[in-house]
Amino acid sequence: MKPFFLLFLTLTTLSARVVELDLTVEEQRWGPEGVKPSRALTLNGTIPGPVLRFREGDTARIRVHNRLKNEETSIHWHGLLLPNVQDGVPYVTTPPILPGATHTFEFPLKHSGTYWYHSHTGLQEQIGVYGSIVVEPKGGEPVKTDREHVLVLSDWSKESPEEIMRTLVRGSDWYALKKGTIQSLTGAAKAGALGDFFERERSRMPAMDISDVGYDAFLINGRREIHLPGKPGETLRLRVINAAASTYFYLQSATGPLKIVAADGPAVKPIRVNRLLIGMAETYDLIVRIPPSGKWEFRATAQDGSGHASAFFGDGTINAAPEIPKPNNYNMDSHLMAAMDDMEKEPVSEKEALADEEARPLSPYARLHALESTAFPASQPRRTIKLRATGDMERYIWSFNGKTMAEDGVIPIKRGEVLRLEFINDTMMHHPLHLHGHFFRVLAGQGNDAPLKHTIDLPPMGKRTVEFAASESGDWLFHCHLLYHMHAGMTRIFSYQNKDWQPPEGKLKPGTNIVCTDNCCVPGTTDPTGKMTLDHTPHAGGHDHDPMYLLLDGSLQSHLSEGVLTLMNSRNDFYAAWETGYQDDFEYEADLAWKRYFDPNFSTVLGWRFTNHHDEKNRAFAGIEYRLPYLIESSVQLDSEGDLRLGLGKFMQITDRLGAFADIQYDTGSDFEWTTGLTYTLTKQFSLISQYHSDYGMGGGISFRF
Repeated sequence: MKPFFLLFLTLTTLSARVVELDLTVEEQRWGPEGVKPSRALTLNGTIPGPVLRFREGDTARIRVHNRLKNEETSIHWHGLLLPNVQDGVPYVTTPPILPGATHTFEFPLKHSGTYWYHSHTGLQEQIGVYGSIVVEPKGGEPVKTDREHVLVLSDWSKESPEEIMRTLVRGSDWYALKKGTIQSLTGAAKAGALGDFFERERSRMPAMDISDVGYDAFLINGRREIHLPGKPGETLRLRVINAAASTYFYLQSATGPLKIVAADGPAVKPIRVNRLLIGMAETYDLIVRIPPSGKWEFRATAQDGSGHASAFFGDGTINAAPEIPKPNNYNMDSHLMAAMDDMEKEPVSEKEALADEEARPLSPYARLHALESTAFPASQPRRTIKLRATGDMERYIWSFNGKTMAEDGVIPIKRGEVLRLEFINDTMMHHPLHLHGHFFRVLAGQGNDAPLKHTIDLPPMGKRTVEFAASESGDWLFHCHLLYHMHAGMTRIFSYQNKDWQPPEGKLKPGTNIVCTDNCCVPGTTDPTGKMTLDHTPHAGGHDHDPMYLLLDGSLQSHLSEGVLTLMNSRNDFYAAWETGYQDDFEYEADLAWKRYFDPNFSTVLGWRFTNHHDEKNRAFAGIEYRLPYLIESSVQLDSEGDLRLGLGKFMQITDRLGAFADIQYDTGSDFEWTTGLTYTLTKQFSLISQYHSDYGMGGGISFRF
């Protein structure tokens, strides 16, 4: 009996092994080929970090070492079901990893599949803190292949992510110009879309784009182009992970249709697609077969058409993947119709899907089926939550139901209920929505075998419905996985209200703030373990909910200087504006004011005006600013001297770099004043400007933006 017991004990030990790994976060200068090196954060010296491989049933013990000098870091294990304290979101589930410190994560690998890991601190994910996870199933993959490769997709900019965020917040057109997607009068004429151009302006809609950022490179495993092992006739499993900060990709292979065998980790019934749209944070396992001869391209093309990355298999003559037509940004109806059709039509057969020559498909969710039933018991209580994706591209405010994380951060839930989430997109952008710590069923007409995913694409003006079982405890982040949308407020915390909630275990320093749910403590008091201070304020993963930005815009010309210095957050501008003329006498007018932003069409302003204009005094003023059709800006101000000032202004993009502007105002105290001119963009910071002013005459110079 004893030998059999020892054998059983040995087999049990071998099957439930502890896999110990180390990840070190360090700063260095890095850049892909052709891009000037810039500040990057590496994991074990590489971008992306190493592939972490496990077997289902293993226990992972991962030590994360922060070697940054003055910066916290964190690691979130994206898609893995694990204890709440191990989820890796600083100030929500797990303490941040302080400079010079090490944090040990330990959790069981409960399920197999392709997953990934990344920082949830600030904007670190953009500059390198990400890598892949492979968990092999106990019985081996249900679809056998000759070999496999992990393909980690990403986007790269030589700008810091903080500067990218600043650029987006200020409403700059620089990235559209950089990508060649800026909309202009001459561009619309060349595209035969003048009617669409003016109809958009009449509707007070700003120019649309598919993506926010103009990147310097798109990468697979840290390179623009890679060559991976594969022999003619072999079948390959490609574990594709979209670790990009803000880029959707179309996937296509010169070898022919892609066979999808897993989505976001769990296996699905195999289906074939010609072209696959993958959102940020999604993963797909794809099967391709290498033809008898030649070098074959697998291509990931940025959704906006601004670039691609390639992986090649085999040797010899290159067989390129098909080109994907660039979107027509002058007519967004095509994007909207695609979303509406996807929401309304019945799931198509594989034959119909492969015969469809649609160049820009949406995600194939309606065709995905789990290998077995994923339905929840009918006895479980159900509740529906509607979440509308809302946003403002000009101001770069992104939210759910019109409120940012700072304005409405927590969604209370109860263990045991089934939550049905109805997503409605009120914006013209795709949003990849991710729920931590849970899988949800994607309800797209499949019935009981609806697929399980942790991230889902919500297309422009489209709808999606998912449901998940509330089977955990504590607080779990839910957010748009477009990094800058999350940072701008498109985030919530699903907070369990069960009475047995306990503070997270682990080495948390006294004074560390976490989210306390369910009245389990009095805010500001110390929990029973004495390890931390409990606080009801959610922190959303180390992100500042509503950061302030300092912006400077102005011009220095031969006859005048004007501009504005602004300290702004999502809803408020605190600014100092000036206009000075110096051809004859030195004259000035300067405002110190506060502007409250309500929506793209309406703001209020309150301030004090300083001036040395003839017969004018310093004065207080208040007013409103309102956007008229055709994007004409209007303003009305009343000052403390009883004078009324009315203003109209318009800017028109003539070509990619050339713009025209005109402004007119009438003041009951100083009569009419008007100006008109042209600007020509040189760089992100500087433009040439020529301007006529009714008081100061004609001149020109340089305009600047910092």
